Amino acid sequence: MHFWKMNGAGNDFVVLNNLEEHLPADILPQVARTLCQRHLSIGADGLMVVDAPTQGGDFKMLFFNSDGSVGEMCGNGARCICRYGYENGLAGETQTIETTAGIVTGERIDQRQYRVRLNDPTTVKLDFPVEVDGVSYPCAYVELGNPGLPHAAVPYANLRDADENQLRELGRKLRWHPAFPKGANVNFYELIGPDHLYERTFERGVEDFTYACGTGTGSVVAVLTLLGQVSGRGARVDMTGGTLIIDAEQVQSHISALYLTGPTNVVCKGEVTDEELRLP
Repeated sequence: MHFWKMNGAGNDFVVLNNLEEHLPADILPQVARTLCQRHLSIGADGLMVVDAPTQGGDFKMLFFNSDGSVGEMCGNGARCICRYGYENGLAGETQTIETTAGIVTGERIDQRQYRVRLNDPTTVKLDFPVEVDGVSYPCAYVELGNPGLPHAAVPYANLRDADENQLRELGRKLRWHPAFPKGANVNFYELIGPDHLYERTFERGVEDFTYACGTGTGSVVAVLTLLGQVSGRGARVDMTGGTLIIDAEQVQSHISALYLTGPTNVVCKGEVTDEELRLP
């Protein structure tokens, strides 16, 4: 079984081509749990599986978090899989990818830079405070696509200098908060300049901080655009793994389109020989 290991701004993935591997759908969660386990296997935030399109796209992207749960979509993953599709002849310089949350389109800018149109926001609650341990935290809630990928956008002062353990504990409590029936990716952010912010994301399905979160970044910029705190044009978002650029198109009181631009990295290509992986 052949694989690529890729990352987008530090958000890392194992990529399998099921057009060639023909793995049954019911074992993919177990494959994700095994291959994504750090130290014991390849290690990654998630598994992406390329499969045959069913809605007229170039190919289908199945996404599994490292715990084996299904992810509706992944922005950084979509950028990486666009590059995979281009370099493997599955699509041209523009790509149409089928995801669980809907169609995502991508564009090759150069060898490493890719731009994708994220799923449109289907739910936006700008004023959605959440109480944790008797403290009310300002929060906005956004879902991208249908079924919606859930995000909590939480402003956090002095985020770069925050205590890692305290922030992780708060992220965990917010991620599982009953206010979010589907759970939520928790996106802490701080504005640090005009159209410039810093972000940390506690990701659902990874259950820890990741180096970057493309859909979370898009959700935060969508919120700040609607609040008038950023212009929505070329917003720069710094994260642990690098910088992503978000463009949010606003029509009256809603976001009509979200675009995510950033780097991709092909880390390695190889053959899976993990002896803990049980395949039929």
